[in-house]
Parts: sequence; structure tokens; C-alpha cells
Amino acid sequence: MVVHMGMVTQGIVLKKLRVPDVWYKPYQNHYIQHLCTSRPEKTCWEGSSREIMLKKLEIAIKGHQVDEAWKSYNNFKSIYGYPNQSLMSKLITEFSYSSDPNWLRRACSLILLTIRDKTGFIRPDLLSNLTLSLARAQMPALASKILRVMLEKENIPPLNIFELVILHMVKTEIGASLASNILAQIVECFGRLSVKHSTGAKIIKPNTMVFNLVLDACVRFGSSYKGQQLVEMMSQLQIIADAHTVIIIAQIHEMNGQRDELKKFKDHIVEAPVPLVRHYRQFYDSLLSLHFKFDDIDSVSGLIREMYNCHESRPIQGERREPQKPCFVPIGSDNLRTGLRLPILPDLLPKDPVLQVEGKQEFVMLKEGILVLTNKALSKLIIRYKRCRRIGELSKLLRSIQEELARVEENSLCSNVVDALIHLGWLETAHDILEDLESAGTPLGTGSYTSLLLAYHRRKMLREAEALLKQTRRAGLDITMPDELVVQNFHAGFDGKSTMNSVASVDKSDLAVSLIRELREEENMDSLVVNEFNSSIYFFMKAKMIEDALKTYRKMQEVKIKPTVSTFFNLVCGYSSMEMYRAITILWGDIKINIKKEKLVANRDLYEELLFNFLRGGYFGRVMEVIGHMEEHGISFCFHAFPVK
Repeated sequence: MVVHMGMVTQGIVLKKLRVPDVWYKPYQNHYIQHLCTSRPEKTCWEGSSREIMLKKLEIAIKGHQVDEAWKSYNNFKSIYGYPNQSLMSKLITEFSYSSDPNWLRRACSLILLTIRDKTGFIRPDLLSNLTLSLARAQMPALASKILRVMLEKENIPPLNIFELVILHMVKTEIGASLASNILAQIVECFGRLSVKHSTGAKIIKPNTMVFNLVLDACVRFGSSYKGQQLVEMMSQLQIIADAHTVIIIAQIHEMNGQRDELKKFKDHIVEAPVPLVRHYRQFYDSLLSLHFKFDDIDSVSGLIREMYNCHESRPIQGERREPQKPCFVPIGSDNLRTGLRLPILPDLLPKDPVLQVEGKQEFVMLKEGILVLTNKALSKLIIRYKRCRRIGELSKLLRSIQEELARVEENSLCSNVVDALIHLGWLETAHDILEDLESAGTPLGTGSYTSLLLAYHRRKMLREAEALLKQTRRAGLDITMPDELVVQNFHAGFDGKSTMNSVASVDKSDLAVSLIRELREEENMDSLVVNEFNSSIYFFMKAKMIEDALKTYRKMQEVKIKPTVSTFFNLVCGYSSMEMYRAITILWGDIKINIKKEKLVANRDLYEELLFNFLRGGYFGRVMEVIGHMEEHGISFCFHAFPVK
């Protein structure tokens, strides 16, 4: 209680002096009356104290003294509660611009606490700015937390900021995983709002760039199955795929062994103009890789012919007068009426893209502006044709490739192939190719014939050598071998060692080295068969033909073909689409057995898909099992990252 110290003092003095009560009483009555009737000064004192504390907080914020600002905020809040909205926004903004992770964490906690206590107190732009700061500081878990808070309010940062947030998040594996989960939640939220015909659906709809950034991260970090799901989400939202998207999708399908899905894009890619041939090198690389994986030599040769002829059949960029309309590629099902369709613009290539898609050059490379085969692709081609004894077709293909290359530069492809075959000791194959080229009117030079003739003599294959000499004479080639060299080769003796080292007269070319390497690494038949099984399971699950998919899975077990991550992922996704969560718990048993026996490699995408479905199905015991497996195999996770329907 506030009192007038002057009157109190006066009263005390009078009492000490023993002044009569009669004289003192009027003063006392007047004082009591004053206390009862005058306005208390309590509010005035507290008001000034509040203003002083607010002023102190404001000065600390303006001076960028974050420590002092934090102390002033806590002092004020302990007495009066939250400051006004304007000052609170300034405080959060100051913390958000800090480069210190501790202050960014504090800003995040402050926002979450304020949102809990005072709904509508925090502006969306503050959330957007903090999310960007957290992403830049490589704190993706907290960035995704704030994004989910915004999404709960059916909002996300403006697209220009959201693109930057995703760009920074996908720099790390855990950030890419969180970004893909956020994107999945946005798609889910968009679906709910679209059903309600809400205007908010347009606000949260992501664009092509956002999808490209996350899809590219899926490729870089090996999350190809999650990438596959994002492609399906693009088709659900009707996000138009540009040239970058197509390249990334090609790599995802290659990683997942989904040749049939990638083949659907080919007809649209071959119509792309000449300037984009350079860009689509990766597409041909991925599709050629899948043809080899499926041991489809006819498709390999067909694609190679298209690749070398593409400059003649493609339109020039300037020939297009009308804006190109999107074409649609079926996803999962060829039935365009019932299946998903992805709109694509294969000619659309951003001029200044944030994303630079860099693929591998495993089978196709760019040389002098045209697409050519690498030594690895050429080696696989030779090995596959030789295995099925179709050397005549190989000769025709090599001749057509050399003719196309001759238009650009002088080329010796056929000679290189023959010399590499001689080095490996495949003399009969080399001889067959020489005969085929001669019959077609395009004989090779004397160098290849001389190398083969020397090889025959070193191996004492006199009959074959004599036949080759007659052949060269018919072709009008003048090949003479010094007598001493012939005698030397006759008496050198053949030691019977590996044919790969038997011909010293032919230098070991890059192609020969590649052939030797591919022979050692050639895929076994099990890997070829499992691709066929997985493709069937994927098709049946997308068509919701569960029984057929299970029959295929059981057939794999009967013939002792080891299921892969793709096998189980397709089965889990199929069950999930029909909300058959109990069936997934049974499948989880098979997955655990295969991982324990080291027949299956632990995979983040598969674990997270299992987590999503067990959470949705209410199997929380299974959730803890999966988390335990993830920790056991060193796979990090953020539990709050998993969206539950």
C-alpha cells in the first residue's frame, strides 16, 4: 500500500511529543479521509515499470544485443506475460537473423511456445523467415517442424522462399528425407483442400522446381523408391514435368529397375529438338542400362540406332511456331482412363535453373556434340551378341554406327573392336566380323588383317591363317609377312595360358581393358530374372491385383530367387493403397528374416514406408521394432517427421 510519508512522519512526531489527541485528531481524520477518497497511485507506478521494461527490451533489440534482449524478455514475461505483437515480432526476427544455432533453436522454441499460448499472435512471414534461416544453418529437423506448424494452418512460405528452404534442406541425406516427407504432407493437404474446393489449395501447391530439387536429392542419396512415390504425387497434382524432371525420373526408374515405366517416355523424347540432344544424354544412358539389365539385346541395338540417327530425325528448335502443349505419360498403368498421368513438356528447359542435373556417363557420352557409346556399353554389346551367337547382327550394327560417326570425324570403330577381340583371343569372332564387313563392301584396312594373321600363327592355327590370307587376296589387300617373323611365330611355341594374354602383337587398347573388366563383372542370370519378377509385382500391385502379385512373390521363393528391396517396397505400397495394414505386418516378418540372413540390405525408404503404415494402422509395437532395426543399422531418423493420416 502506498502512503504519504509526510503525514505519517508528522503523526509520529506528534505522538512522540505527546501532543493532545484533540489537537492531533483533526489531522488524523483528514488523513484517513484522504486515503479513502483519493485515487490510488499503484497503477501509475506499475505502468511506468512496465514501460521501462518494454523500453529496455526494445533498445536491446535495436542494438542487436541478443543476450540482453533475451534477459529483458524473460524478466518482462515473468511479470506481465508476452510483450505486444510488434515487439514480439522484432525479437523473433532478431533471433532468426542470428548465425548462432543456439539462438535459432531459441527462436524456434519461442515461436512454438507462443503459438501454443496465443493463437494468431505469430505472423506467417515470421515463420517463413525462421524456416529459411534454419535451413541455411543446416538444421533441417527444426525447419521441417516449423513447416509443419505452417501446414497445420494450411499455409506454406511463398514459393520463392520455399524453393530456397528446400534447396538448403536437400544438401544432406537427413534433410532430403525430411524434405520429401514434408512434400508428401503438402500433397496430402492439397488433396483435402481440393475436395473442399478451398482457395487454400492454390496457396500450398508446390511447383516443378520444388519437386525437381527433392527428386534430384532422392537420386543423390539413393532414395529412389521415395522418388518414385514423389513422381506419382506430381501426377496427382498435375505438376508439369520439364526436361530436368524427365532426366531425374529416368535415373529413378533405372535405380528401381522399372524399364517399362521409362520406355513410356521415349516416344516423347525422340521428338525433342536437336539442341536438347545434349541434355537427354542421361535419358539414353539410363534406358540403355535397363535394356542390358533385362538382357534385351534387340532393344539395345534399336535404341543405339535411334541414338545415332537422332540428329537427322529431330526438328530444329526454331521450327516450332505454336506453344507446345503438354503430353501425358501414364504412371503405373497404361490405361489412361483409370491410371495416373504425368504431364510433361520435354522441350521446356529452364534458362537459369537453380538445379543443375548431373548424371553419370556410364553407357552414353557426348562427343563433338553427338551421342556416342562408351567403351563399357560397347563391351557389353559385344559380350551379349557373342553369347547368343549373333555376330552377323553385331557386324551390321557396328558398320551402321561407323557410317554415322564418319559424318562427323574419321572413325575406326570397327578396327578397334576387331583389335580388342584379337587381344582377348576371340579370333573366330574377329574373323567373322572381318568377313561380314568385307561382304558388305566396307573392308577394314590391312592393320586388322595383319594382327589377326599374327595371332593365328602364334596359336599355330595354320588352316585359319591360310584362309585369312586367301580372303585378303580376294579383297585386294596386299599383306606380306617377313619370313623370319613367320618362322619366329611358328617356333615360339604356345604355352596354353589364358587367351587374354596370348597375343603380344596387339596392344591392349582401352576397349580391350573394358572387355576384360565386363567379363569379370557380367551380371549373373539371377539378377536378370529378379528384374522380371519385380516388374510383374509392380504392375500387379498398381492394378490392385493382389493375388497375382502374391503368386509372383511365392514363385520367386520357390525358384530360390532372393527378393530385393524393390520386391518388398512394391508389395508394401500395394497393400498400403488398399489399407491392408495387417498384411504388411506379416510381410515385415519376411523382411526381418531376409535382413538377418543378409539376403537383403537395410534400406531407409523401405523402413520409413513400414513406419508410415504401422502408424496409420495402429501397430505401435511394430513401429518400435522398425525404429530398433533402423538404429541397429545406423539409419538416422526423426520421429516427428512421419506424417500420419
